[in-house]
Amino acid sequence: MRYSPRSANGWRWVMTMHDESIRRTCADLVSHYAYLNDERRFEELAALFTDDAVLYRPSAPGQAIRGREAILASFRKRAPDTMTFHVCSDILIDVLDADRAQGRSRILLLSAPRASDGTAPPAATPMPGVFKDLFALTEDGWKFAERRGSFWI
Repeated sequence: MRYSPRSANGWRWVMTMHDESIRRTCADLVSHYAYLNDERRFEELAALFTDDAVLYRPSAPGQAIRGREAILASFRKRAPDTMTFHVCSDILIDVLDADRAQGRSRILLLSAPRASDGTAPPAATPMPGVFKDLFALTEDGWKFAERRGSFWI
């Protein structure tokens, strides 16, 4: 959002089309993160982050994972028989300036080990949580610069 002159009485907030484009792009990153994570497409998932990004996973919110390569390695360590389903909602993005934005979103994680026959067993208790994000504009477009997750339980 930017200030825009309204009249001699003061200023008002105006959302520019550029801001709306940034908000949509950053919100799409949040959605892509969930889909790529659930589909175990970890290389593409890691590509959503800047080279020097920091990730705090909801399962270990006090442990910083620094750098795209370390983020990729952390996802590759996930047990191959673990199935996940991330539900994202209430995505709010605030544009800070032309190359930075911040956001927050709610998540509901359903997770279960895959049955030996490849079918999905009943999911464990759903785990609600939140993500707080910092986004940065890079030469390759908008990316996560920091993603900080935590569960509420």
